[in-house]
Parts: sequence; structure tokens; C-alpha cells
Amino acid sequence: MDDYIIVTDSTCDITAQMADDLGIEVLSLSVNMGNTTFKNYLDGRAMSIDNFYKKLAEGATPSTNAINIGDYLDALEPVLQEGRDILILSFSSGLSTTYNSSAMAARELSKKYPDRKIYSVDTLAASMGEGLLVWHAVQRKREGGTIDEVRDWVEENKLRLCHWFTVDDLHHLKRGGRISTATAVVGTMLGIKPVLHVDNEGHLINVEKARGRQAALLKLMSHMADTAIEPENQTIFISHSNCVKDAQWLATKIREKLGVRDIYINHIGPVIGSHTGIGTVALFFLGSER
Repeated sequence: MDDYIIVTDSTCDITAQMADDLGIEVLSLSVNMGNTTFKNYLDGRAMSIDNFYKKLAEGATPSTNAINIGDYLDALEPVLQEGRDILILSFSSGLSTTYNSSAMAARELSKKYPDRKIYSVDTLAASMGEGLLVWHAVQRKREGGTIDEVRDWVEENKLRLCHWFTVDDLHHLKRGGRISTATAVVGTMLGIKPVLHVDNEGHLINVEKARGRQAALLKLMSHMADTAIEPENQTIFISHSNCVKDAQWLATKIREKLGVRDIYINHIGPVIGSHTGIGTVALFFLGSER
């Protein structure tokens, strides 16, 4: 159905090729690094992912900017002028003001184009969790779902989109205020790795600890085994920040233990990577609860 488009943002961390295949529009957040500000395009044309993580490894401390209302107005109005409706699936309001900007733009444009449908949904998701929710929305659209039906499906299922991840650099979490300096120092000495998730309010929450990297990765799979709905029939996503071998190792274990066939792996982009640091592995799937 071509009477509406699905719009998301670059924190979805899917590949540019997947975005093209899905037929979605992707707006970009931006990153400040040193004296440079660049857009987080999915194809890395403003800064390659390798260059970004190289600078991070060298000690760069980037910050990020949300998409503002003007960006949304500029991107969405031409679509409405073509006579098409718009469903926006935005980065979690618990982590960014991007959703608020999209909602304000939707309200403003609805007044100007009263015959058009413009919906903005707070996915309460991040990285490829947001990307997986967008992927599922497109599948419903391709099955003939109307914009209202797809929006309702997302609203009804977004709190079943599970995010589980672990980080290798505790000091990066300390810089972001997620853990204390003492916790970072002691945890590093003992080889402690945190296991975190995104909760029902879209916030990043530290859930438990594991001793060693592989143990932490297996914890991610354990949470999937506990809550995933028919994992063997699911498409799941795994994202990583410059540690593809760990992501592939986790994917292999999930295929062996849970029978999952369809697994997409991609890097964590500069916006999310600015906050999680190098060595993050994240697992996303549909479950009975987050």
C-alpha cells in the first residue's frame, strides 16, 4: 500500500540497504565530536563507522543532538503535499527529545493538512530494537495493513520488543553517569560485566552482573530463552559497537540453543555508540514482556 509512508530515525541502526528494501524514510540525528558536528546517516557518508570508533578509542567524548521540529517539518511536508499519510516511529522518549519533536511536528502539520493522517508513535525503543519494531511494522504494511492498523499494532506490541545488552567498557558507563566511579574501578578489576535492558518507560536500566565477557553474552541469550515467543519462528536483530566477532558468537549460540534461523547483525551507529562506548553487544526480539 502506497498511500502512507513509515518514517523513523537513524538510531534504528539498521543498514542503509535494509532501509531502502523496507521502503522507509530515515531522518538523522547528529553527533558533536571535537570541533565537528556530523549527521548520523545510516550509510556513514558523513563519518564512517570505522572512523567514528577509531576516534572513540583514541579518547574522543562525543555528544549527540536530537532531531528538531524544523527537521521534521522540512522532511514531512513534501510527503503530505503528494497526498500521502505518515506514520512516524520515533526513538525512545526516555532517551531523547526526538519523539517530542516528531509529535509537535505532527500536530502542527495536522492543522495545515486536516485531510491527511499524521501519527507519531513513541517506540520506547533504541538501536536495533527500534529497527526491529520498524521492520515488523513494514511487514504488517506489506500484508495490507492500513496506517491505523499498523499504528495500533506497534502501540500494542512495543512493550514486547525486548532489549538486552552488555558493555565491555565500564568506564564509558561511568562517564555517562550510569554507574559510579567506584563501581567502574572495582568491576574492571574483577572482570564484572553489566547486563542491561530498556524498560517499559524507555530508559536504560542496569539489571544484573556477570563475571566475564562470555558469561555476559550468555545472559542475553538466557533472557531470550525465558521470554521469547516461538523464537524459532522469529527474526531477531543483534547490534554491536566495533565487536562483530562477539555478536557473531552470540548469534551462533542462539541458533544452536533456540533454533532461530533469521538473525540480522549490524553495528551500533554513532548516536547510540556515543553513549554505550566500544564493546557493546545488544540482542533484540519479541517476548512476552520486556
